[in-house]
Amino acid sequence: MAATNIFVNIPTTDLDRSKAFYEALGYRINPNFTDENAACVVLDDNVYFMVLTREFLGTFTDKQIIDPKTQAQVAISLTCESREAVDEMMSTALAAGGSEPREAQDYGFMYSRDLEDPDGNILGYLYMEPAAAEMGPEAYMAEHGAGAGASGAASS
Repeated sequence: MAATNIFVNIPTTDLDRSKAFYEALGYRINPNFTDENAACVVLDDNVYFMVLTREFLGTFTDKQIIDPKTQAQVAISLTCESREAVDEMMSTALAAGGSEPREAQDYGFMYSRDLEDPDGNILGYLYMEPAAAEMGPEAYMAEHGAGAGASGAASS
């Protein structure tokens, strides 16, 4: 099976602000697919955000374009190499104009933090213990002590 490229279309009310925000996170803009209506944000070789003006996004569907400041349609989760990398990415994102709508979630086997971009689109950065990803969370927690964050209580 050939590699799959993933293009996630998200709305913006200010394309220049969105481009600056995502570039501040360390992503790059592909100028070949960027104009006054859209910006192609390259997360890696296979994952892209197409940040589209609300008006332009509306040309691809007959459905109402939601306002991500007040409504959620999708939450995009992206993995990081460590808990520290999650915190570093969030520090960068918050300094660039993002916001953190809730406290960090620490489940013992997985650590995640939610981010809203300046338009309110929801991103999550997470780290999962490799053994938990391989074994499954229940087996991992049983082997490593169910008391270590298994309740899902938030940490700061």
